[in-house]
Amino acid sequence: MVSRLTGPFILILLLITMAGPAMAANDLTVEPDRTRLYEGEVLTLSVKGSTKIDINLGNLFDFDLSSLPKPDIEKVEDDFEILTRNQQYSIRTVNNEMVGEITWTYQLAPQKTGKLTIPPLSFRDSRSTPVTIEVISGTPPNQEGDAQRDSFIELAADKDEVYVQEQLVLSIKLFFTGNLIRGELSEPEHPNAIVESLGKQNEYTRYRDGVRYRVVERRYALFPQKEGQLSLQPIRFEGQARNEQGQLKFLRDSANLFDITVKGVPAGFSGDTWLPARKLELDQSGLPRNQNLTAGQNLTRSLTMRAEGLPAESLPPFPGQTPDSIRAYPEKPERTTTPGTEGLTSTLTQTTALVPVQPGQLTLPEIRIPWWDTESDSEKVAVIPAHTMVVEGIPGQIDSGPNNPEGASEAVTETNNDPASGEPDGESGAVFWPLATLAVLVGWLLTLTAWWYSRRRTNAGKVVASQGDNREKVLFRDLCEAAQAGSPKTTDLLVRWMSQRHPERTFQSLTDVNRFLGDTELAAEIEQLQQRLFGTPGESATSEPWQGERLVAALIRVRGAASESAPGDQLPPLYPQGLSTSR
Repeated sequence: MVSRLTGPFILILLLITMAGPAMAANDLTVEPDRTRLYEGEVLTLSVKGSTKIDINLGNLFDFDLSSLPKPDIEKVEDDFEILTRNQQYSIRTVNNEMVGEITWTYQLAPQKTGKLTIPPLSFRDSRSTPVTIEVISGTPPNQEGDAQRDSFIELAADKDEVYVQEQLVLSIKLFFTGNLIRGELSEPEHPNAIVESLGKQNEYTRYRDGVRYRVVERRYALFPQKEGQLSLQPIRFEGQARNEQGQLKFLRDSANLFDITVKGVPAGFSGDTWLPARKLELDQSGLPRNQNLTAGQNLTRSLTMRAEGLPAESLPPFPGQTPDSIRAYPEKPERTTTPGTEGLTSTLTQTTALVPVQPGQLTLPEIRIPWWDTESDSEKVAVIPAHTMVVEGIPGQIDSGPNNPEGASEAVTETNNDPASGEPDGESGAVFWPLATLAVLVGWLLTLTAWWYSRRRTNAGKVVASQGDNREKVLFRDLCEAAQAGSPKTTDLLVRWMSQRHPERTFQSLTDVNRFLGDTELAAEIEQLQQRLFGTPGESATSEPWQGERLVAALIRVRGAASESAPGDQLPPLYPQGLSTSR
């Protein structure tokens, strides 16, 4: 028994005492896997050191892995980014002395091109010699015998110049080989541009130069807010993949989009609101086909504006002019934005209740919305023609005049109380009240059952610890900071936070969030922020300081209300094998 334990015990002593106070360094060497590489490639640097070992039982039980010696590799961070760190230990006997050999392996990514120097590194009492690394700009040439690229990024835009606030569609394609273990692909961002995701990413397979690649494609709609040159930050990717031989490779790439020229609003544009779009149409419904109606008759008129290449928040409200002989009761406008592969499609719907109060002829005025056709590069006007109707008085009623809408109400009341329209009041009431009482009782029982079931789900959900709590808190903090500052990222952060807060739902746009929450106060504050961001350049309202306290307060209130709901099942991941999004 003792003889079996002697060998392993001595080996453990040898490993542990490497960190003892009696270590004496003998050597330190620095070996890069190459001294010439292209930008975007990763350098593997091996640092080897050795030290004599003094076996001392006094430090046997004080050993801590964190106390093991390391070279001062941080010196390279001026020119290189340290991606990964690894270390290995071994023991050998030299002239009857125990010597510990340590190898540190680092993955370094150059941060600039040119000749870079790895300075002398220190380890105990020894120093390494400096090493020069040449970093070449561009990508490696595709020559026979060259190693295939493990990953690369392709960027493409649908236009090389746009008007201010015109949609620019950006495509980002990530090509990679092997089984992706983890990955992080950045998103486009610019302080003077609104960025909207165009739905879920696409995943497919493509061959390049005979090599099979997995491809992740994401599409975005960008809306520049200032004229001039639009230069986006590089799109970056970092990840790890395992190849067919089971080897783990570090992937790191970046790509730049060419500069986009942003033109100002044409001087000849006649509209009050600048609307650059591929297509813009107006439509209406709800008016009588025969052009005849009766005084006091209720109409529901719906006006719809549809635009391709614009978010709904940028669409102007419909004019509200109506004749004096008609009363108008508009509802809150409904705005929807739908992402697609070719960009955003938005809709503005205005529903208004119309009640004519005076007999005679009335005309709803023409509606004209000037907009800029980006396909033909010319101004166009969307039109709803004027609509004329004849209002007939109710037989037996005295004309109450245009300033007496109560007369119209009396006409409606008399018409609805016509004895020929139904049964006598007493008989109708005898049937109605027992049925109403039964309906209330059934509704109360259903409500009680739903409440009991909800309590069960809530209590059960509290037992499960959510790993996304910290992520949700970080997202909400970023959301509140963006809302307070009036940042263009606010709506995107709101969608991402709602997706984290309610994983059982799918949120792709602000419309999905508003539809789910039904919070008019929050929707109004977000709409005010969007109007500020998408307002016509030069408006005085956009120059006033943004006050985000009300929006932040609404977000905090919504979060507090949402915390009472039980989380649903997690959605499946959108990204392949751990591919995530970074900002």
